[in-house]
Amino acid sequence: MKKALIVGIDTYPNSPLTGCINDANAVAELLRTNGDGSPNFDVKLLTNTATKAHLLTEITELFAGVADVALLYFAGHGSPSGHLVTPDYQPPDYGVSQADVLAQANASTCRNKIIILDCCFSGQIGESPITQSTESTLSEGVTILTASSRNEVSMEVDNQGLFTSLFLQGLRGSAADVRGQITPAGIYSFIDQSLGAWQQRPLFKTNTSQFLPIRRIEPRVPEKTLRKIGQYFNSPSDTFPLDPSFEFMNAPEKEQKAIEPYANPENVEKFKELQMFASVGLVEPVGEEYMYFAAMNGTACKLTALGLHYWNLSKESKL
Repeated sequence: MKKALIVGIDTYPNSPLTGCINDANAVAELLRTNGDGSPNFDVKLLTNTATKAHLLTEITELFAGVADVALLYFAGHGSPSGHLVTPDYQPPDYGVSQADVLAQANASTCRNKIIILDCCFSGQIGESPITQSTESTLSEGVTILTASSRNEVSMEVDNQGLFTSLFLQGLRGSAADVRGQITPAGIYSFIDQSLGAWQQRPLFKTNTSQFLPIRRIEPRVPEKTLRKIGQYFNSPSDTFPLDPSFEFMNAPEKEQKAIEPYANPENVEKFKELQMFASVGLVEPVGEEYMYFAAMNGTACKLTALGLHYWNLSKESKL
């Protein structure tokens, strides 16, 4: 069971925002289902909640009970004092403190607790205001992904948070691994690489031994095919020899010069799978830039470093 509380607040009395509700709606829509339409998260969408008490009650409920994943997403104002700001704020109390959010997650019996904050100064979460330490104490299974570091603002662009726009791209598939699984670590890596050195910097904090995917999409290489990678290479250092018979276009009836050995249907099917592996960085041609030329020039292909990882999984029957 996976559950998510998705919060977006625009209607602040003195400094309204324009993109947080849009962001929350988009995140909720994607998390409800996987890429194939199967059910994913049980989502509670909370927009323009007016009070600190209401938000804190909902966060408490999220992290209560037992679930495989409990995920909190918040888009709104964040304060330099370390609060998720609610519209009823009265300084010095700006809303729900990040410390209270983390305390709820740390105490939760849910297997994975994920906190995603798209607000200013969100990188402070977990830091101690008493010791002024920047180190965070996370219980087992807690993961935090923030839009910015402790002293940075979180930007809005075209009525959408910059961080959330990338987060949504990641959920749609840009952060998926070879098997179509999208994890918090994969999303952070994608966002981190997408932002320039002069832009806001996201932070990633975790204490977990194994990530559960927060969304799945159709993999570019079907698992049935991926399992075969161990059949093509007997050892990690092996190469798989190629020749023109692996290229389906190398046939006399095609409008190009064909060379022997001509396309062999069995080899053509193998080559399609090897090209799938190459398309996701598991296999690379030897001595050629493209797999096509490796076949036509009679060289070979070999495992990449990432390919070796999946080769090991295949050999250990973990795929």
